Amino acid sequence: MNQGKLGFLILSFLLIWTLAYGRFVVEKNNLKVTSPDSIKGIYECAIGNFGVPQYGGTLVGTVVYPKSNQKGCKSYSDFDISFKSKAGRLPTFVLIDRGDCFFTLKAWIAQQAGAAAILVADNKAEPLITMDTPEEDKSDADYLQNITIPSALITKSLGDSLKSALSKGEMVNMKLDWTESVPHPDERVEYELWTNSNDQCGQKCDTQIEFLKNFKGAAQILEKGGHTQFTPHYITWYCPEAFTLSKQCKSQCINRGRYCAPDPEQDFTKGYDGKDVVVQNLRQACVYRVVNETGKPWVWWDYVTDFAIRCPMKDKKYTKECADEIIKSLDIDLKKVDKCIGDPDADVENPILKAEQESQIGKGSRGDVTILPTLVVNNRQYRGIGEHILFLQHLTLFFFFANSNIFFMSLGKLEKGAVLKAMCSGFQESTEPAICLTEDLNTNECLENNGGCWQDKASNITACRDTYRGRLCECPTVQGVKFSGDGYTHCKGRLVHLPVALHILCVRPTLNVVFLFLAASGALHCGINNGGCWRETRGSYTYSACVDDHSSDCKCPLGFKGDGVKSCEDVDECKEKTVCQCADCKCKNTWGSYECSCKNGLLYMREHDTCIGSSKVGTTKLSWGFLWILIIGVGVAGLAGYAVYKYRIRSYMDAEIRGIMAQYMPLESQPTPSGPHMDI
Repeated sequence: MNQGKLGFLILSFLLIWTLAYGRFVVEKNNLKVTSPDSIKGIYECAIGNFGVPQYGGTLVGTVVYPKSNQKGCKSYSDFDISFKSKAGRLPTFVLIDRGDCFFTLKAWIAQQAGAAAILVADNKAEPLITMDTPEEDKSDADYLQNITIPSALITKSLGDSLKSALSKGEMVNMKLDWTESVPHPDERVEYELWTNSNDQCGQKCDTQIEFLKNFKGAAQILEKGGHTQFTPHYITWYCPEAFTLSKQCKSQCINRGRYCAPDPEQDFTKGYDGKDVVVQNLRQACVYRVVNETGKPWVWWDYVTDFAIRCPMKDKKYTKECADEIIKSLDIDLKKVDKCIGDPDADVENPILKAEQESQIGKGSRGDVTILPTLVVNNRQYRGIGEHILFLQHLTLFFFFANSNIFFMSLGKLEKGAVLKAMCSGFQESTEPAICLTEDLNTNECLENNGGCWQDKASNITACRDTYRGRLCECPTVQGVKFSGDGYTHCKGRLVHLPVALHILCVRPTLNVVFLFLAASGALHCGINNGGCWRETRGSYTYSACVDDHSSDCKCPLGFKGDGVKSCEDVDECKEKTVCQCADCKCKNTWGSYECSCKNGLLYMREHDTCIGSSKVGTTKLSWGFLWILIIGVGVAGLAGYAVYKYRIRSYMDAEIRGIMAQYMPLESQPTPSGPHMDI
């Protein structure tokens, strides 16, 4: 074996050793045993790297430990066993012993028998591990992508406790809880996608490219709305210094062996090399950096999907020229991208790829990234594989001894709906964007019995708020009116208090003055179902027990009595003798008020509850006669004054006109002047 082949064998061993001893974090979720009392409690379990964990949700079921086929490696139909749910019964969780066959095969066989989930009991006392998929072959590939039930590994001690309870004939009920599997600290989700531009690794590369195309729309909506912060990443390896000049390192690496990738076709003698993949990965990372600096990170999705469509390896278009055309068509600064890429042949470090290698090292709750593809949501690695939810699959290393050389192949699959569910579970409850509350991803619990929350059907107001994890019962704010209460049995409308509004306006003078107006007199709570108070209309009269002030109480208006909520009854003021009590008064009750009149045509004064002139009728008649004489006298005096005024004005105007005309021509009443006369 020549030195180059030996060197690459050593390089391969070092890569495998690095992956084997990388920091791997076991992703866990909670398991709650609700019965029997002897083992009731909350336990940890490890999420399987396959199946369908219901991120953000829960699943309740009954545990069954079959009498036969307890390791679940054979078809349960051979033992006449079925786990299919019947009407009115909880779903079945099958307890299976570890050993004899792959975890994935156990899940597939249980799923075919009707199980809703599987619990694999460890066969030795040890810390929990991640149940992973086997190295794929053609026989496994047929069922791996079809596993749709969730799976979990439990400790040996918990498995023994469950078996003991079941052997005594006790019913074991359990709830699998994924609500805390993904951290959800705030209203923004931060996620990373570790991917690859290689499109020649078979079905897995095709699936990854298909995911990028399908997920692009949702990713761009979330990014444009400020709901997510996305970062793409790329895995590279370095070539040991002793072999940087070998043929293998030169063809698979750039920058003198610092950044390497496997050969796409697993053949050094044809097609593209690993260094071509590294350069295209670097170009995608630089495109992201440039578009992110311009405030449009979502354009990265357009570039990578267009590149996959227009520049495939099979058409020999996996080149810089093809990539540059796409960059120009998307109006991305090509000069900045080229400057970011630098010189791949130079013996220098590339800051972008160096940062990518450092990012591969695990931090906090996230383990080392050694597999492709990898998705990290809120620093938590995404697990599972299945037709509907697919989590990270192992980076499986295949050794190909073609022409006495060793090659590597990465495997992985993602699915849009699965990834979106994991991301939606990363939002703080009640802050999820609309895309997370669609029927495809979420069941609206407010649609059934209003979620058990308070509701005012008359005004179509509810305290039920649909969230990705379920529902919240919170009194709402409607048209500027904040309802207060427990959200379950009652909610009452309350205005924003005026002093508070004034304080806010003083502290934040940039707020629109309309806010102050609304707080004081607009959008009042009586406008929303009359504030929940009594209201009635008869003819042209309407009365209400709601008052638009800063209180939220219902008070019957003047002239009514009652609780102000359900009823207000008219008060008979005449019967109760509270009004119209003078000697000449006559009282008549009306709805909400009363009418009081006086005998003999006298005038009633409501303020003083008395009739004017109630002692002598003649005096009143004399007063009216005098009043008419006074009115007529005033009218005559007015007319006389107006006539005098008109006469004086006319005389004054005539005098003025005569004076003006006298200045320009002699009047008949004036003598003609005498003296010498000269002709001109």
